[in-house]
Amino acid sequence: MTRDMRRLDYTELRGIMGEQPYPLLFATVSGAHLYGFPSRDSDVDLRGVHVLPAAEVVGLRTGPETLDRTWFENGAEVDLVTHDLAKFARLMLRRNGYVLEQVLSPLVVSTTEEHQELIELAAGCITKWHAHHYRGFAKTQWEFFLKTGELKPLLYTFRVLLTGINLMRTGEVQADLRQLLQIAPAYLPELMAAKAEAEHAPLDGPSHEQFAEDVAALQAVLDEAEAVSTLPDRASAEPGLHDLLVRTRLSR
Repeated sequence: MTRDMRRLDYTELRGIMGEQPYPLLFATVSGAHLYGFPSRDSDVDLRGVHVLPAAEVVGLRTGPETLDRTWFENGAEVDLVTHDLAKFARLMLRRNGYVLEQVLSPLVVSTTEEHQELIELAAGCITKWHAHHYRGFAKTQWEFFLKTGELKPLLYTFRVLLTGINLMRTGEVQADLRQLLQIAPAYLPELMAAKAEAEHAPLDGPSHEQFAEDVAALQAVLDEAEAVSTLPDRASAEPGLHDLLVRTRLSR
């Protein structure tokens, strides 16, 4: 019998972490669980950072910068993707909101002191240019919605636009759509409730024209929020990330 995946078994997930070939600095839950609208049959998206030993970085035979493992647990698909710390640090400095959401996710499966340092350094990676990341992500999801008419990419479109707007206004990375409803269209909770019942729930609600109007309006709000944002133009965390990487690599 398939488990209701709206509730995660963190003890079980932590057991899975011990099977990885390299030490993990952290593993958190991303995807629909982080975004606030997991379904009964949702996949579990685990994201994190592993650390290659120095011998697999400086030698002729180098270790994998990215590891991706997918399996089924109690009828649900579980996907674990980890990056080596060096790659993850570079992504943090490249205005990538996705990796910031991962390191700052409150849904923590596994953590370390180094993870806590990454959390502290994340604040120095946030810039006004992250608006481009969320704008581009929203465009991709909206185009997918127009092609498929499915509820999931529509919710993703709204989620990333609202996360981007909130980030530009507050400097806070908030990926949970439930925490952003004060600036969202009034019908979103109803759509989220439908998604919670089934991963591929049929779309029922306002017209596509209404969705298009609201998405365009939020895109304009994101543009405006970026234009007046007081966030810095450049990340300041590079020295701290470099120091953390060197210390962590040499200690493993």
